[in-house]
Amino acid sequence: MTLLAVGAVITITVCMYLYFWVSDYQVLQTMTAEDQAALAAGMADVAHHEPRLWQLLQTYYDIREFLPGPGDLTDWLVLYGFLIAIIPVTLIVGLYLSRPLSRQFHQITEAARRVAEGDLTPRVSQHPRQPKEMQRLCSDFNKLVERLALYENEVAESSSNLAHELRTPLNAALGRVQGMLDEVFALCPEQLRLVQGQLYNLNTLVGDLHLLSLAHAGQLPLHLSLFAPAPLVEERLAWFAPQFEAAGMQVRASLDEPLAIEADRARLGQLINILIENAIKYASDGRELSVAVRQADGALHLEFLDRGQAVEHKDLGNMFVRFWRAEQSRARVSGGGGLGLSIAQAICEAHGGRISAQRRAEGGLAVRVSLPLRSE
Repeated sequence: MTLLAVGAVITITVCMYLYFWVSDYQVLQTMTAEDQAALAAGMADVAHHEPRLWQLLQTYYDIREFLPGPGDLTDWLVLYGFLIAIIPVTLIVGLYLSRPLSRQFHQITEAARRVAEGDLTPRVSQHPRQPKEMQRLCSDFNKLVERLALYENEVAESSSNLAHELRTPLNAALGRVQGMLDEVFALCPEQLRLVQGQLYNLNTLVGDLHLLSLAHAGQLPLHLSLFAPAPLVEERLAWFAPQFEAAGMQVRASLDEPLAIEADRARLGQLINILIENAIKYASDGRELSVAVRQADGALHLEFLDRGQAVEHKDLGNMFVRFWRAEQSRARVSGGGGLGLSIAQAICEAHGGRISAQRRAEGGLAVRVSLPLRSE
């Protein structure tokens, strides 16, 4: 639209210039050859030919053109004529060129209305001839709706899984209490401990969900300190030594001792616990776990390599989704809420790092954690 306005002004200016040029040309055609030569000489040196110039002007030009004021009425009528002719054309062209833009805004408005009503299926189309700003708006709108659809699906699926995960220990505890009230089970410390265990599982699940909620909102508290991660890994491996022995797993550790990182030691320990527990639960059939701590490209790298039955390629992207379990690809040895790897991912992202899982060529799964050595 700005270019159209500038173009209209330039067009009117050029038309007026051509009008005056034609008018001067018509006057020149009425002059004799001698007068044309005199006019040309006078225009070249006005100061020395002023009397002759006045004579020529009086002879061939209208004296009203030289009077003070807005000028000859004819010139103004010509200007008005150009305005009347060009401005409507400019408006028509502007409306024609703005029609695709107007249709695009209408499409976005209609799509936004449907999204506001709860329909997350509409998308807006993009055209290469649109302004970059409009293309960016369409792209961002589509991404926004896609994110909302994914979030809605995740909420619906998580709500269903959450109801199941909460109901299981709760029903177990209620059933045990009801059995004691009905005198099916004896009212004794052993039965109360069973109820306590179910309530403990329920409390753990609620705590994990609270942690994920804080992480999702970017409010997971971190208490940063500078420490060596190698001793922390050794400490956690030693803590799980009885479980490794019971599962018949051999642990091999390759730790970079001088390495130091600025992070939350407790959260990093929680992350290591999750990955060790995950290996014991789902990879004990491989009888081997390799743990490595090393530095590369200004980051701390933790590697947990097992030889268990690896997750299928199609399921690798789901491993860090809340409540997901690869029950078809890894035997589920013990319980759990299906939140461990989601929590591990949240801890990594809170530290500005990342976690990934890949199938190993020699069999098993490789879980790799990368954390910046300095907090940002």
